[in-house]
Formats: sequence, structure tokens, C-alpha cells
Amino acid sequence: MAKVPPEEEHPVKAFGWAARDQSGYLSPFNFSRRETGDEDVRFKVLYCGICHSDLHSIKNDFGFSFYPLVPGHELVGEVTEVGSKVNKVKVGDKVGVGCMVGGCHSCESCKNDLENYCPKVIFTYNSIYHDGTFNYGGYSDTMVANERYIVHFPENMPLDAGAPLLCAGITVYSPLKHFGLAQPGKHIGVVGLGGLGHVAVKFAKAFGAKVTVISTSPSKKVEALEHLGADSFLVSRDPDQIQAAMNTMDGIIDTVSAVHPILPLLGLLKSHGTLVMVGAPDKPLELPVFPLITGRKMVAGSAIGGMKETQEMIDFAAKHGITADIEVVSMDYVNTAMERLAKNDVRYRFVIDIGNTLAASKP
Repeated sequence: MAKVPPEEEHPVKAFGWAARDQSGYLSPFNFSRRETGDEDVRFKVLYCGICHSDLHSIKNDFGFSFYPLVPGHELVGEVTEVGSKVNKVKVGDKVGVGCMVGGCHSCESCKNDLENYCPKVIFTYNSIYHDGTFNYGGYSDTMVANERYIVHFPENMPLDAGAPLLCAGITVYSPLKHFGLAQPGKHIGVVGLGGLGHVAVKFAKAFGAKVTVISTSPSKKVEALEHLGADSFLVSRDPDQIQAAMNTMDGIIDTVSAVHPILPLLGLLKSHGTLVMVGAPDKPLELPVFPLITGRKMVAGSAIGGMKETQEMIDFAAKHGITADIEVVSMDYVNTAMERLAKNDVRYRFVIDIGNTLAASKP
């Protein structure tokens, strides 16, 4: 039986940009999306952030990419249609979709508003939906999702600079809350000043914490202290600086996705402190056990957050004026943006202006 072409799979026509193979090169792509179900929300995509995982996915770095692949899981826009049972949002509201669009809704994680840890979680792209069809992401003109996975954007939250919070924001907000680090007076270390790290500094400061940025790049000191408002800056390759800060931090959010030594970071923690890994190095890290035992310290991991917490995060960000630092680009610039992202040449997040530039990119 011949496979149905993507543009004929569903009744609603859609247009975006897709990678066709692991070269990762993105180009215009016609496909389709399902009709708006009773519990669904459809919206016109206006902006979509470019996450580092988009780059990994289009190049099949994780080893499980399906093509054609439309990336994008930081998408925001305006509601154009709602199903008959939807009561969360209405037509005209500003909304977003983050990293996931489905789950089993019956497991312990789902029942506790932790859909992100559901064994059957359905991701926004490069995954199979409940109906057996392929999911396409936010580098596209329209999106439809179950209302459970829709995030309502407050009026004062800008869509472009707010979009990256749907991935980068919740990835750092959730562990700060879960591990008891979202309290005034805590001393938080943030490793890496990139897309995740710069938002982690903003959230930790809003919680009332003292924040130290830990980086291999001394050149980022002025940026960390003067622009982002960190309290101190630590060069992780400087033994004297590390020694001076030993046993001073309640928790550390490690956003680095490259292989790096964690022994110095464990030394920075107070007794009972927690090092939370939110970056994802592609090779195992060396874990020295002795400092864990002698200080009852913990190394943990955390991945995004459930939908209830994601909405809480957006509302908190709006209240405290927290947004991502972004560079807005046009759709036809996306391949150049990916090349720059691979070199970490962005401060700190690319966001595609879908609403104003996607249509112009049609062949």
C-alpha cells in the first residue's frame, strides 16, 4: 500500500520548512494537519524559537530522526479555532506549544501533572501522534494541539522573546523549584551562559537568589554581571577561583551539553547541595563518588516540566519581566542560523519571524 503524501494525509493544508535527510538542510515543504477536534486548539504560528535540539534532530545526531522533519518546539501565535469542549482559551488569544503534544494521561506522571515524564510522551515533532500520523513542528504556518498542551500567554508577555521560554525557560525553572532552590537567599551556580544559562540567571535572580555564573570564557564576565545581573562570575578553569568558592553554593544548574569535568562543580556545593544536569552531553561524564559521600551531595537530572508548571512559569516570567535575549531572523535565513548555532554564534536564542516571513519563502 502506497504511503499517503504529507500534503494529503490530513484535511488542513499547511506549509513549513523541513529537512529531507541528515544533511540537515531545510527547505520549503507542503504538508497537512488534522482537523480541529473537540478538545483541540488551532493557531496561526507567528514566531518559533530555534532550540539546539532542532539542530541535533535535523542532522539525526540522536539517531532516531524521521524525514521529512519539520523542527520547532518553541512556537507561539494567535488562536484561530477551538473545539467544542475547549474552555482554556478562545479565538484571538495568544498561545504557545512547547516540547510535547501528547501523553497517555493515565500513568502516575500524567496524573501528577508531569506529562514530560510519561513513558508514552508524544513530542511536538519527530514523533507519532495517537492517530498514527507523523508530527510536524513549529517552522510552519499553522499548529493544532490538544488544549492540555496549550500554554496561554499573558498580554504583557512578548511572543517573540517569550517563545524560547517554552523550552529553555521551563528547563531551568522546573529544577529550581523541584530541588528547593527557588527561595530567597539561596546561592545558585549556573554553568554555561547560553540559551539555557542566561534564562536560568534571570529566574534565579527573580526568586531572590544570589547567582554565580560559572564559565570557561572569561570574556563573558561583563555580560553576566552587568547585563544579566549575576552577583559573581567564576572561571571554571581557574583553580584559584574555584578554591575560593568551595562549599559556598546550595545548588548548581549545569546547562552545558559538552563533556566537561564535574569534580570542581561538586566542590563548589555546600553539604547537602545538588548539582542538576539539564544539558545533555553525548558521552558519559566521569562521576567521582567520594565528594558525594563526604558531603551528602547529589547529582540529579531534570527535563522540561509538566503543563501545569509550564503555565506557572510563563505567568511568573510575565509578572517579573523575564524574557529570552533573542535575535529575530527570517525563514529564509534558517540554514545560516543553524550554521551559526553550531558555532555558538548567537546571543542567546534565534527566533524565526514566521508570521511575517514564512509566506514569502514559498517557491
